[in-house]
Amino acid sequence: MFEQHRAHLRTVAFRMLGSLSEAEDAVQETWLKADRADTSGVENSAAWLTTVIGRVCLDMLRSRKSRREDTLDGQESEPEVRVSRRVDPEEEALLADSVGHAMLVVLDALSPAERLAFVLHDMFALSFNDIAPIVERSPETTQKLASRARKRVRGKADTADGDRAERYRAVEAFLRAARDGQFETLLSLLDPSVTFRLDAGALRLYPGAAPFGAEAVAEAFNGNAMLAHAVLLDGEVGVAVVSPRGQLLMVISLAFDGDRIAGFEAFADPDRLADAELALPDA
Repeated sequence: MFEQHRAHLRTVAFRMLGSLSEAEDAVQETWLKADRADTSGVENSAAWLTTVIGRVCLDMLRSRKSRREDTLDGQESEPEVRVSRRVDPEEEALLADSVGHAMLVVLDALSPAERLAFVLHDMFALSFNDIAPIVERSPETTQKLASRARKRVRGKADTADGDRAERYRAVEAFLRAARDGQFETLLSLLDPSVTFRLDAGALRLYPGAAPFGAEAVAEAFNGNAMLAHAVLLDGEVGVAVVSPRGQLLMVISLAFDGDRIAGFEAFADPDRLADAELALPDA
């Protein structure tokens, strides 16, 4: 099953990692996982293996991102010891040409989750339902990740600065109203059919059924936003919930319908928090 898909898997890995030696490592790791797995129930071996190598590459991208952050922070880390594979420079150049050198530079600027969602969907036609479990997002959020990456690749801004500024101010107003118990103001800032979804970690922090509809969501936030702050979450307007000691407890991605908040999606999973890119907008 594996050998007939090796070339395809190496191409997938190269487009996600931008390095032929790392792609070969990813293919080898995928072979080990496939060899240990029970594949008797696998109907589409190519799709299954693509999903496996996607997870492997995502772990490698996250590890790469973590090492860069350690270097920027001036922290010393254990020297990395790895077996160096002999790579044919001509073969790597041909692979790079097939993707485009400029494309590789842009892909390297994306977050690991954005890069994986874009590459698997736009370059290899995997559905967002298949990609979502790999990046640990909902299919809707995964689609947003790919869309954001696609716009960056095309050289366009993710969201017009003016629109993003307006949404950021709307979220600040929503959280201020929540802290002050201004229920009617909360309602005015929510779409009537607003949804609120929580992952397993967020449900442990805030147990209970996920609310649906403006009144239920407003009630959930009313008086309960003392630790919540408006931020840019992976480049989009979102919310970070931070403990008094500065620990990131949860992030909430948002969806808008016009100038009203139409959806909340809360994550407290440690891997998701580690992957989140938080920032404040420019003044």
